[in-house]
Amino acid sequence: MRPVLNDPILEERFQKEGYVKVPFLSEEEVVSLKNAYFDALPESGGLISAEEKNLKEMITYDFTFIDKNIDYKRKVFEIITQAFEKHYKHYLKGYKPIIANFIRKKTETGEVPLHQNWAFIDERKATSVSIWCPLVDGTIENGTLQVVPGTHKRCGEIRGPMIHWELKNLKQPIVANDLIPLETKAGDAVILDDSIVHYSAENHTNELRLAIQLILIPEELPSIHYHMNPEKSPSTVQMLEVDKEFYMKFNPWEKSGNSKVIKTFKYKPYDMTYDDFKKTIYGKRFDEMGYEEKKSFLSKLKAVFS
Repeated sequence: MRPVLNDPILEERFQKEGYVKVPFLSEEEVVSLKNAYFDALPESGGLISAEEKNLKEMITYDFTFIDKNIDYKRKVFEIITQAFEKHYKHYLKGYKPIIANFIRKKTETGEVPLHQNWAFIDERKATSVSIWCPLVDGTIENGTLQVVPGTHKRCGEIRGPMIHWELKNLKQPIVANDLIPLETKAGDAVILDDSIVHYSAENHTNELRLAIQLILIPEELPSIHYHMNPEKSPSTVQMLEVDKEFYMKFNPWEKSGNSKVIKTFKYKPYDMTYDDFKKTIYGKRFDEMGYEEKKSFLSKLKAVFS
């Protein structure tokens, strides 16, 4: 297993829980990044909306990744990566950034539904991570990050914007029963495995809730993207080899025509029951089992709980 963190104590905790909280930015750096956010904001082109793409799930928070202005996305990427570089190099063992986001929740909006981040690399080979760093104190009231510890690499191995998620029908019980809120001081950070199940609620304060997300992958690996076109085939997935520029120009609901197809395979959507989910948390990680072993494991779950 390729290590993620330089510190062996943090690495052990990360591998067990799927995340670690660490000191990250100074107070001066927090103020500087807040100012940089507002200075750059007039260049935003507005968000590509789910409504424009006839999708049901609306996005109610500002999120750089789906901004219409590519030059603005590039500017934000430079602002964040320059400010974060010395810090992520201190913690991470040979990682490079691919996506940078400011995430802003306005009052009484901004719920980020229960999800796992997309797969950005072949997770049987290594781990991609997100650094989540609030620029104001992250609290339960303003919608701080919440996680289900230990869910990393336990479900949803094939993750992309149009691919059916195994936990789609379990959002309500998991949010009600399993999440741990990570109240975090401004400038501290949570480094999380992108495959961990996580969520954040609406901002129920009168104040801005501004945070940064930086997604990174091991330096030696290419980034991948799982693409499905449900109108053509709801059971065919393409694994694409992509790069940082792909994410700059990316519309989350469309395929870039220049992407290299690594492989094409059949994918059968699977819906976990809540009992499946609880059992899976304590089972083997998918990077610790072969494809046939995983298939057998899921079949046994269905037999036990059907």
